[in-house]
Amino acid sequence: MQEFKGKVAVITGAASGIGYALAKQGAGLGMSLVLADINQQRLDELREELSAQGANVLVMKTDVSKPEALDALADAAYQRFGQVDVLFNNAGVLISGFSWERSVADWRWILDINLMGVVHGIRSFVPRMLAQGTEGHIVNTSSLAGLLAAPLMGPYTVSKQAVVALTETLHYELQSIGAQLSVSVLCPGPIATDIAQSGQSREIKSAVSDQANDQLMGFLTDGIAAGMSAAECAERVFAAIQVRQFWIFTHEDFKPEYQQRMDKIIASQNPEYQLYTVTE
Repeated sequence: MQEFKGKVAVITGAASGIGYALAKQGAGLGMSLVLADINQQRLDELREELSAQGANVLVMKTDVSKPEALDALADAAYQRFGQVDVLFNNAGVLISGFSWERSVADWRWILDINLMGVVHGIRSFVPRMLAQGTEGHIVNTSSLAGLLAAPLMGPYTVSKQAVVALTETLHYELQSIGAQLSVSVLCPGPIATDIAQSGQSREIKSAVSDQANDQLMGFLTDGIAAGMSAAECAERVFAAIQVRQFWIFTHEDFKPEYQQRMDKIIASQNPEYQLYTVTE
């Protein structure tokens, strides 16, 4: 997809972080936007901001954990614009803690948003995008955790590695039918967003207070705050869409770690954890 002007993008998790930056980038490229998030107030603010810049924007409060909510979002998008050219399954949340200490409700919350939100997006939009018979693209947001595991990140890591597997499967499926629709998986490193605080509204009190958790949370808060800007991330995403690039990485620093993990798998060696650092 070489030209974005006049095309329609749907973005979940659009009210903050990477989703907000994708919306800004899309508007700047002349796209019409369908913006979904659980936070209605921030959606309304974003609509006003982008509309003032001349963008054609539809916002809709959406709980991506609910399949009927994505069906309603698709209905609204096609009723308003008659087409969807780019779908960003982007909504995501994060909490930390030992895997055995996280409640069933915690696990379901993470998986329902991070993984099932992508599943619902695919089921609601892909059939309609295929029926258009036009070129289109899907970007599913995973994480560096989609390729590297870490302690105290069980639900998040499971969800993000599942998104990678789902996206790769979708890629093969679309290829098998000769679809004009292509797909990417976004595996960002530290991006300056508020995702580390996304669980605070649920009033979760972690029982973890040891040194390992303190180290991890220091990485998540300080490292993410000092990470790549969401705007730069969005620029890289749109550049990857133009060349139908499947893997979208924001930080080259982590590629040796991906390689090391694969080498250990091939050699049947036990994994060893180290706290990753970013120099880019």
